[in-house]
Amino acid sequence: MFQKLIIPALILTLLVSGCTSSQPAAQGTLLFASSPAGAQVYLDNQYHGTTPGNLSGVNPGSHILEYRLTGYQNWHSAINVPSGSSTYYAELTPVVVQYTQVPLPAGPGTLSPQQAEVTVTAERDPMIVGNSQIFTGTGTPGENVLLMLYGPGKYANGVQLIQANVAGDGVWSYTWNPGYAVQAGSYLIVISDVQKTVSARTTFNVVGGGQVTVATGRATYTLGDPIQFSGRCTTGAKTVLLTLYGPGQFMNGASLGAQTVNPDDSWSYKYLTSYAMSVGSYTIYAQDAQQTASGSATFSILNG
Repeated sequence: MFQKLIIPALILTLLVSGCTSSQPAAQGTLLFASSPAGAQVYLDNQYHGTTPGNLSGVNPGSHILEYRLTGYQNWHSAINVPSGSSTYYAELTPVVVQYTQVPLPAGPGTLSPQQAEVTVTAERDPMIVGNSQIFTGTGTPGENVLLMLYGPGKYANGVQLIQANVAGDGVWSYTWNPGYAVQAGSYLIVISDVQKTVSARTTFNVVGGGQVTVATGRATYTLGDPIQFSGRCTTGAKTVLLTLYGPGQFMNGASLGAQTVNPDDSWSYKYLTSYAMSVGSYTIYAQDAQQTASGSATFSILNG
């Protein structure tokens, strides 16, 4: 009798322990915050919105967290995500550019301030990720000029690009080829003479290297319904271009115009359907203004 009771008990114990050991560890919820707010959040190099924000369903363990904000140095840290909620706050450090335009003093054997003046221009604004940028300007013939570039990522603290030689006609030129590693954002190019007694600067924007998303809110609408198109654009572009495809007059696509991208990379557009539209399947197509990335979403319009 005792053996008949103990064997089922052992089997039940093994089954329970097997079920218990197979349970996965509880996932974590991350709360993101920064000063100033509005920084882009990247977890393991994947974009997850802007601060303040949150992300659930993160596997516990080691991850890399990064905050990016134009005009501030990138913040990144190796984090160990626990089960449950955890908060990650960073106080971002501004990018500081310390250059002062100081003319050379005139006198015997020296150049006048007019002769020592330097200038710089950027060929493309905006510049698309993957393209080159040509900087040109003027300086003292036969002398060298220093080019320093400031911007997001590796350029946060400034990177010296080159010492360019000024030709006999007082003109210099340099082609910058960063490839696809450069980040979208605002950049500052500073040129000075070697002694850094005079300087000039100009700004330009880099766009691309991100994504454009679009959502419709619902899968189906009836004629006369308003549709709220919305999404995100992380390429650095200031606007997204919307085109609607569908049956009838939308067969070849109808432009809905350019919509402004907000500082947090979001955009939205309210579209009112017309009773003159044909019922059927439609596709909304969103593209950044420089045509570096695009996204689409489908929905249906039915009779009311």
